[in-house]
Amino acid sequence: MLQPFFFILKNQNILLTNKTLFLTYNLIIKEGLLSLQGCLSNYFMIEQFNFDIELIFAILNGKVSAAINRKLYRNFRMNGLEISPEQWTVLIFLWEKDGVTQQELCNATFKDKPSMTRLIDNMERQHLVVRISDKKDRRTNLIHLTKTGREIEEKTRRIANQTLKEALQGITINDLEISQEVLRKIFYNTNN
Repeated sequence: MLQPFFFILKNQNILLTNKTLFLTYNLIIKEGLLSLQGCLSNYFMIEQFNFDIELIFAILNGKVSAAINRKLYRNFRMNGLEISPEQWTVLIFLWEKDGVTQQELCNATFKDKPSMTRLIDNMERQHLVVRISDKKDRRTNLIHLTKTGREIEEKTRRIANQTLKEALQGITINDLEISQEVLRKIFYNTNN
């Protein structure tokens, strides 16, 4: 059985389970205010209700993620850290598992190889990581943290946690759980 999840549409909350739609609040329709408590098919919902297209495109284009990244970048800078959110995602992975291949980092961060190469090049220039040839396969480089890369872990985690608190201000745990479930399902639906 599928778990229920929510779509937030313009001025309405809608609970979906399988192919059923329950309207839980008053719904604004062309003719005026109509209070509905009942069931409608998903198809009817898609055809009849006005999705907030700007919100959907903002989500699809990663505007929420970009806004959080900008805030994280500013917070790093204000605290004397010259790293980007993209570099931080690599550092997080390396703090958990140091000495990995570039491909492992690509897979963990959803970045392509050329982007990851540029990212690691910049991180090497900043003395955060170093490439070391794999003793088992000299064609492969393993990415390791430097002393500097290890030393900034606590500070960056503290700043990232503060940034997340700022971004989630006014959002309840229940709202977060629902959002997480919706995003997980969207991710699953688009990766199959």
